[in-house]
Amino acid sequence: MTGAAGMSQGDDAGQPGGPGAAAAAGSTLAWRLLPVLVPAVVVVAADQGTKLWALSRLAGHRAIVLPGGWVELRLISNPGAAFSFGSGATWVFTLCAIAAVAIVPWLAVRARSRGQAIALGLLLGGAAGNLLDRLFRAPGPGVGRVVDFIDYHGWFIGNVADIAIVASIAILIMRATTDAAREHRVRIARSSGAGLP
Repeated sequence: MTGAAGMSQGDDAGQPGGPGAAAAAGSTLAWRLLPVLVPAVVVVAADQGTKLWALSRLAGHRAIVLPGGWVELRLISNPGAAFSFGSGATWVFTLCAIAAVAIVPWLAVRARSRGQAIALGLLLGGAAGNLLDRLFRAPGPGVGRVVDFIDYHGWFIGNVADIAIVASIAILIMRATTDAAREHRVRIARSSGAGLP
């Protein structure tokens, strides 16, 4: 008979809370975060890469008008949010970005679908991309100015991170609307079925 001190590693792996259970939980968490982290990394890389390009190619008030004339590439440094709102409270937007980057992964592990997880990944990447500007660009940490260079016909100027954030919000709204409509149809079907003799 094997005593408690002589239990094999295989026996430990089968116990609740043992190494095997911890490894399985870690693997499940990694797979749930993968659809979030991959788009987030892609967005951050694209955002920072295009900002470096803009800083080198659009400096000195140079502008590039894209075909159609509706979008123009010109460089600005934005201390505020969209439409340069809140330019005197840069640190507030830095704190909001930090909160978003901290909260999104927590929401991601609770995502109900892959589409929702991808949308959260876009949101994470967009928030992180602009946060890097706030932390590491002039005039200093926490109050850095965001590099914007995509001018939408004079309506507003943004960057790749902003595109990712807007896309994520649109996807999340569409998913919420679709899920609500589906649940409504299910409730109607159940109530109709309950009324049958």
